[in-house]
Amino acid sequence: MCGIVGIVQKDSCFTELYDSLIMLQHRGQDAAGMTICDNGKLNSRKSKGLVNEVFNQQHFERLKGSYGIGHVRYPTAGGNSKEYAQPMYVNSPYGISLAHNGNLSNTKELSSELFHSDLRHISTDSDSEVLLNILAHEISKRGENEPSPDTFFDAVESTFKRCEGSINVVSIITDYGLLAFRDKFGIRPLSLGSRVNNDGNKEYMVSSESAAFASSSYELERDIMPGEAVFISFEGDIYSRICAEDISLMPCLFEYVYFARPDSVIDGVSVYQARQKMGEKLATKIMKEIPSEDIDVVIPIPESSITSGTRVAQILDKELVYGFVKNRFVGRTFIMPEQELRRASVRRKLNPIYDEFKGKKVLLVDDSIVRGTTMKEIVAMCYKAGASKVSVASAAAEVCFPNVYGIDMAAKKDLIASNKSNNEIKEFLGCDNLVYQSLSDLEDSVLELNPDLRAVEKSIFDGNYPTNISQEYLEELEETRG
Repeated sequence: MCGIVGIVQKDSCFTELYDSLIMLQHRGQDAAGMTICDNGKLNSRKSKGLVNEVFNQQHFERLKGSYGIGHVRYPTAGGNSKEYAQPMYVNSPYGISLAHNGNLSNTKELSSELFHSDLRHISTDSDSEVLLNILAHEISKRGENEPSPDTFFDAVESTFKRCEGSINVVSIITDYGLLAFRDKFGIRPLSLGSRVNNDGNKEYMVSSESAAFASSSYELERDIMPGEAVFISFEGDIYSRICAEDISLMPCLFEYVYFARPDSVIDGVSVYQARQKMGEKLATKIMKEIPSEDIDVVIPIPESSITSGTRVAQILDKELVYGFVKNRFVGRTFIMPEQELRRASVRRKLNPIYDEFKGKKVLLVDDSIVRGTTMKEIVAMCYKAGASKVSVASAAAEVCFPNVYGIDMAAKKDLIASNKSNNEIKEFLGCDNLVYQSLSDLEDSVLELNPDLRAVEKSIFDGNYPTNISQEYLEELEETRG
C-alpha cells in the first residue's frame, strides 16, 4: 500500500506536496519522495524514511516548481533499498516521472516484453518501473512533437490493455502537465480536489485520499472514475477520458476496514461512517455469541478500531474504556516489512493502563485479525494487567486469502484464518470468546452508505479476484512472501 499525490497550481507546490504526504504517511512508512517541474527542469528528492526525515529546509529551497508529484512507499513488489523509492523517471519521451499505488500481477511477462519487443531495460524488479516504461513506450509510439491530451489518453488505453492488476498513477510529463489514471475496477482510491487561487483560477490536486486536501485548502471535487485518465496542463486546463473497457467500480473493502484515514471519503462513502456501521453490525453479532455477563468493559485497539469499538460499546450498553496508551512514534505495525519487527513493535506501540484491566471482563475490539500474532500479544498483555476474562471481536471477517492488489499481507499459510477454525484461532490467541464480523455485514457497512456503489473488492475474504490472476502467480507470491 502506498500513497500518491499530484498538484498543478500557480505558485511553488513543495509545501502542499509535503503537507499532503504527511497526511498520507499512514499508507507507507518505508520511503518518501517527490518530483517537481520548474520551467522544463525536474527537481527530485527521494529516500528511505518518513516524510519528515526525507525532506528538510534545503529541499524546500531546492525543489522549486508549480506542479509535481509525491509518493510514500510501503514495499509490496521489489526490494527495500533507496532505488525502489518513488517517483521513478525515464528521460524519453519528453521526460516522465511516475508514482504508483497498487500492484501488477503480470510484471514478469511485461519485463520480458519490454526487453525483447520494446527495447527497454529495467534496472530493478519493481512493478512500478515496469509500469513507467510501458507508459513511456506507448507514448513514444505516437511519435508526436507536440502531444495533445488525446496522445496521453491513447497511451493510457494501451497501457491498461497490457497491464493486469491495480493501477493508480500520478505522473509528470515534463513541460506539458500532470497525467493521473485509475484502473478499470477502481480498486485503490484516487480523488480529485480543487481550489480557487487569488486570480480566480482553479488549481488541482490528485490524491490517494481526500483527507490530504484539507491541509492545503483544497476541497474534494470527485473521485477519479474506474478506467479514467485525467490530464491537467501546466496552465491549469483539465481534460479527462475513460480509457478502459468493461469498467466496474469495486473499491477495496480493506481500505474502509483499516488502511484509509477515518476523515477520508472514498467513492462516496465516508470511512468514518463505514466503521460506525461495522461496529453496529458487529455488536449485533456479539450479543448473539457472547453472554452479556462476560463483558464488563469494551476496549478498542487504537487507532483504526476506535470508531467501530465505540459503537459496539454504545449498542451493548457497556462501559467504553481506552485501556491502551499508543506510542505515536511507532509506525503502523501491519505495514512493517518483517514479521519479527512487527511482533516486537506491538510491545513498544501499546501499553496497558493496569487499573482498567484489573479484575475486569474485557472485550477487545480490533479492525481485523490477519496473522494473529499481534492480537496474541495484546491478549497476553490484558491477562498480565489483571483481566479476569478476555473476549476478542474483529470488525472484519476472516482474512483467508493473499492480497494481490498492493497489500503485502502475508503468505496464505501465515493468514491464521486460512488454516484454522475459529475454535483453533481462539486457542491460539488465548482468549475466552472470539467473534468475527460476517462478510455480508462487512460489505453492507460500505454499500449501504452509497446506493450507487454496487460491489467492493473483497478477495482477501473470499478468494474471488476480479482481475486475471493465475495459479502460477499465486504460487510465486506464496513462495516470495513465505
